[in-house]
Amino acid sequence: MKITGIRLTEVQGRLEHEGRFWEERLVRPVDVYADQRSEGPPPLARLSERVNRVTSIFLEVLTDGSLTGLSGPVGADQAWVIDRQLKGLVIGQDPLAIERIWDRLYRFAVHGRKGVVMQAISVIDCALWDLKGKWANAPVYQLLGGPMRDGLPAYASALGCSVRPDDAARRARELVDQGYTATKWFFRHGPGDGKAGMDLNITLTRALREAVGKDVDLMLDAWMSWDVPYLTQIAPALAEASPRWLEEPVLPDRIASYAEIRRRVPFPVAGGEHEYTRWGCKQLLDAGAVDVLQPDIYWAGGISELLKICALASTYDVQVVPHGHSTPATAHALFAQPAQLCPYIEYLVKWNEIHQLFFRQPLKPINGRIVPPDRPGMGMELDETKIEQRREVSS
Repeated sequence: MKITGIRLTEVQGRLEHEGRFWEERLVRPVDVYADQRSEGPPPLARLSERVNRVTSIFLEVLTDGSLTGLSGPVGADQAWVIDRQLKGLVIGQDPLAIERIWDRLYRFAVHGRKGVVMQAISVIDCALWDLKGKWANAPVYQLLGGPMRDGLPAYASALGCSVRPDDAARRARELVDQGYTATKWFFRHGPGDGKAGMDLNITLTRALREAVGKDVDLMLDAWMSWDVPYLTQIAPALAEASPRWLEEPVLPDRIASYAEIRRRVPFPVAGGEHEYTRWGCKQLLDAGAVDVLQPDIYWAGGISELLKICALASTYDVQVVPHGHSTPATAHALFAQPAQLCPYIEYLVKWNEIHQLFFRQPLKPINGRIVPPDRPGMGMELDETKIEQRREVSS
């Protein structure tokens, strides 16, 4: 069996929802500039008050047999890299030789060890695992040695939800009522907002803890936008809420700052969402910078690389809870990992609805847990009834 082509297809459809979809955005590193702080949440192509148009790109690995591998959605920049730079290295290869293909791509893209090119490699890798699972007529997690458990606890990641204390508290209680035993919330303010912004962050944290009670894990995310002095000042107030972790307190290259924060604060520190490959994660581990690693399967190198990152983290007694861009790919990888090493899967309650909009059978938590899918490969299949328009974007 040989790979005969890479097909990238853009599809469009409708997302129906109650009320405003993106209620608020998170704090961003660029918010140190006053004109950036005033920007609102990202717009969707609104068709009506409760309907928005969604555009997604999916990748298929084609073979000279009947099998194809599917992954996505992917960004337009990743699709461009795949189409213009990487597909020539993949076509003609044995699709089951996933390690060989990954190594070829990595060695070719020496200037793409991080960022968009590594994300593109990750997408190809996940499509190959989907294909291999279909070839074996087995779910991918079985090929990886699983399942090691009958369900994955999901934490509800509230990106895009309102962070007005009353709204956030009400939504957090709803998530707990749905069966989630953990939830993550994103701060809206950083150092550029001064004491008033810090007070709003503290008020939000207190409202969330009161809303969910003491037995629910509460995660907090600063999305790379704070610094050591800010953390030193706000940490005592955050500690009152006993956070399960504080995520991405500083920009990803500031590894020494990560380590300093971890030494100073009385709660776990998480990071690595914007890090790439086992080598990038090893820098965080060697520095003692994090208690929890969060590489994204679709960014950090694919399933092939996440397996290596998990093995590496286990030797440091550091947990791995990947960022949740792709629910299917992440779930298959984590079902093959010990619960002590990978205790949670992230479910972005808004983003993962968009990312799985076009799937025939989206993989969603039920009562706060994701159960192992029994379909071959990743179990992903596009639902033609949800696609209103399509076009090929590969040359």
